[in-house]
Amino acid sequence: MRVFPKLKSLSRAVHEEQEREHDEEKNNAGGSLCTSLTVWRKSLVMSCKGFTVIDSYGNLVYRVDNYIGRPNEVILMDASGKSILTMCRRRKLGLLDSWFVYEGEVGNQHTRSNLRKSSKSPICCVRKRLNILHGNTNVQAYVYRGTSHSDKRCVAFTIEGSYAQRTCKVLDECRRVVAEIKRKEASTKDVSFGIEIFQLIVHPGFDPAFAMALVLLLDQMFS
Repeated sequence: MRVFPKLKSLSRAVHEEQEREHDEEKNNAGGSLCTSLTVWRKSLVMSCKGFTVIDSYGNLVYRVDNYIGRPNEVILMDASGKSILTMCRRRKLGLLDSWFVYEGEVGNQHTRSNLRKSSKSPICCVRKRLNILHGNTNVQAYVYRGTSHSDKRCVAFTIEGSYAQRTCKVLDECRRVVAEIKRKEASTKDVSFGIEIFQLIVHPGFDPAFAMALVLLLDQMFS
């Protein structure tokens, strides 16, 4: 298994941007700060597809390594490779794209029967918005509490915007922004990161790992 040698930065340009963001954080250290993560849509393992996530210090925070293109199970790992969250796809009649999110690792339990037998309970269900003819067309997906994925009263978070354009917001029940996906802007005009490298901004009180899990599910739903 061949692994990319540089873990501290994705490229010289990205590293310079991380240093600039870190300096800004130090200058604004008086109040509650958002967590700024740089997300690279590339696995550290050369034979895999996945994600590499670094913080404003240039340290590796999260990683994802997928050995198949459209997996039914996606595992978010920390820098050491320990499983943090596992996302299991569940399709109903081949239409609704729904995912259960579990803490830690649940193994190969993405089939319907195995999900029922699992000793672990999902912390939430994330479902892609299907009907584009009615309601708020700006909605990308809903995050439901536990296994509920039909009752609107069980919606904990709503994801709005466009993941394809890397402009999304995660809103809580009071429509407060708890996390944002943004295009990464370079301070140098000659550098363009495109959509493969982008920012995940996590507001105070929201779990960065869970925010990254939502990014992974949006990528499965809309890429």
